[in-house]
Amino acid sequence: MRVLERLAKFCAILAGFLLTGITLMTCASLVGRNTTGTTLVGDFELTGVVAGAAIALFLPWCQVRRGNIIVDFFTARVGARANAALDRFGALLLGLSLALLAWRAGYGGMSAWRAQSTSMMLGFPEWIVYAAMVPPLVLTALIGIWQACFGFPEVEE
Repeated sequence: MRVLERLAKFCAILAGFLLTGITLMTCASLVGRNTTGTTLVGDFELTGVVAGAAIALFLPWCQVRRGNIIVDFFTARVGARANAALDRFGALLLGLSLALLAWRAGYGGMSAWRAQSTSMMLGFPEWIVYAAMVPPLVLTALIGIWQACFGFPEVEE
């Protein structure tokens, strides 16, 4: 699990850098638009691309930290063993769902690559976005399945 945790942390740090970069680009575009009348062409396309990749990159860390929403309204009065079993079952469902999502994202990326589809303004190849999303989705699936099989170890700060 340590290896998965380190990979998840790396993904989260990478996502933070990506979001910082896109924020700086957006600020530069806004300042240019409001001061000199010039803007960065396709800034909204890049924002969408980076935001999609960043969301996928944050998912593994969220799962490692057990940061997903848990609705315990129905299980508040259930014992600790039952809650642990339900948590493991939830981790399994999440892992399987993310594995399916990773497969479909990979398939979508191959389809976009075959079609050579690009963004409208910049001509940015769409398959790159899919390719960037698949590894963190697979990592999240592996973390969820690991947690379902072996439980939830304490995470070091």
